[in-house]
Amino acid sequence: MIIVLTGATGSGKSRLAIELANRIGGEIINGDAFQVYKGIEIATAAPTNEEKNLAKHHLYGFLEVNDGYDISRYQKDLRSKIDEVLSRGATPIICGGSGLYLRAALYDYDLSVSTEHVDMSPYENLDNESLHKVLEKLDPKEAEKIHMNNRRRVMRAIEVCLASPTSKSEMIEKQSHRPIYDDCYFFVLKRDREELYPLVEKRVDQMVKEGLVEQTIPMIEKYGRDAPAFKAIGVKEFFPYLDGTITLDEAIKTIKINTRHYIKRQETFFRHQFEVIDISNTDDILSNINK
Repeated sequence: MIIVLTGATGSGKSRLAIELANRIGGEIINGDAFQVYKGIEIATAAPTNEEKNLAKHHLYGFLEVNDGYDISRYQKDLRSKIDEVLSRGATPIICGGSGLYLRAALYDYDLSVSTEHVDMSPYENLDNESLHKVLEKLDPKEAEKIHMNNRRRVMRAIEVCLASPTSKSEMIEKQSHRPIYDDCYFFVLKRDREELYPLVEKRVDQMVKEGLVEQTIPMIEKYGRDAPAFKAIGVKEFFPYLDGTITLDEAIKTIKINTRHYIKRQETFFRHQFEVIDISNTDDILSNINK
């Protein structure tokens, strides 16, 4: 059995995963694209050392912030870790809100297309709008899914189109619509937005109290702004502050706004991509897996 515990940022997934792990003999595996990095744990709301001592945790904080990490690497890492946990007779509990990473790793996604010899230099200096128009011509369906300001994903989709005779959306359509693992449950920790948004506000304020600014800004100054990990919400919002164009309070406010926007995107993705079961506590999960 494999349990996937997902849901909006700030909904309380990590605490629930620990409680569940202790009740069923489970081990927690990271399902967040940015919690793989060390040094920005406060910004990514990664489990603390105290939390990690309460249950076994895997794939957290094992990369430097300037180490590139993508869906292909995560797919290999997650599948390997699932096999390892199952071999011990434990239950893998995959906890996180990076829906595309989870989808690629748990479904039959073929990520073997090599883009090594694709020349992306003609596109590097295009503005976001022009770049998105290129993708619209190459793969209209994929372009509909990706906002033009998500430059990294737009570039990756163009790269895949140029490397393969079929578009990315066509490749996805050929994939199985069922997980590659039997007995795989997808649970969403449900919170109403009216309840969740105030929690987000409080969580960001708590992150600041715990040293968000003191941890994050020295990392930016050390590694520069192009480090892959610094695309995370809670890091990139400090760039204008460092430029002197906004105040620290404005940067923190922007983190809250961007987190709320991200929650909306997460909810949409979960509902469209997974056969999810809404839960609000550990007993809800246990009642479903024991049917």
